[in-house]
Amino acid sequence: MIRRAASHIAAVALWVVTTSGLATAACSRDHVDLRGPWGQARFSVEVVDTPETRAQGLMHRKSLPARSGMLFIYEEPQRVAFWMKNTLIPLDMIFVEADGVVSHIHKNALPGDLTPIPGGDQVLVVLEVNAGIVETYGISVGTEMRHEVFSSEAAKWPC
Repeated sequence: MIRRAASHIAAVALWVVTTSGLATAACSRDHVDLRGPWGQARFSVEVVDTPETRAQGLMHRKSLPARSGMLFIYEEPQRVAFWMKNTLIPLDMIFVEADGVVSHIHKNALPGDLTPIPGGDQVLVVLEVNAGIVETYGISVGTEMRHEVFSSEAAKWPC
């Protein structure tokens, strides 16, 4: 219990330190920024944007560094569903529409589970992060994401 509380306090302290300059941070391919009533956070991401790399995803990986994730980018908004086949890490999945707004969240996807996880009908990107991140930060539907993939005309939080 004490270890869990200390871990949560450390995560919040890291969040405060790393988000102080987020409002002015530049967009880049290998980072996403999230903001909402809960605050702001930045994650380093590995981008997968081809059918082959999206199909592989995080399969067979034994770990995912803290404050990192995988960003699945589609050519256009579409209906998506994920599963956890050959995935060894429990994950939170954050589904985002073309305006950069989170439309659906799936918490704690179980390793190896073949049950489809639907994300919605108009998904442009999906961010996968370690399970527990969504709850730790309070990320919710309506949270805004900033990344170079979102066009400046449609984005709620443009680059």
